Amino acid sequence: LNQRGVTQVVVAGVATSAGVESTARHAHELGFNVALATDAMTDRSVEAHERSIKLIFPRIGETGTSREIVELLNGRRTA
Repeated sequence: LNQRGVTQVVVAGVATSAGVESTARHAHELGFNVALATDAMTDRSVEAHERSIKLIFPRIGETGTSREIVELLNGRRTA
């Protein structure tokens, strides 16, 4: 990604508190700007999912819905 000039990654997936969180942390540690599409992830545990979204993700990136992220990437503001 670095060789291609990528500076931003959007993260989504299953296992919010494990796979998604781990991927987002690693991307952040590597210096990428991280956006997390909170409506495009899930977890077996609602509590773990909410903890990641509310406490962890705001520390390592920006959160928003898939639509909000796409609109921002396209240069549009959401209503």
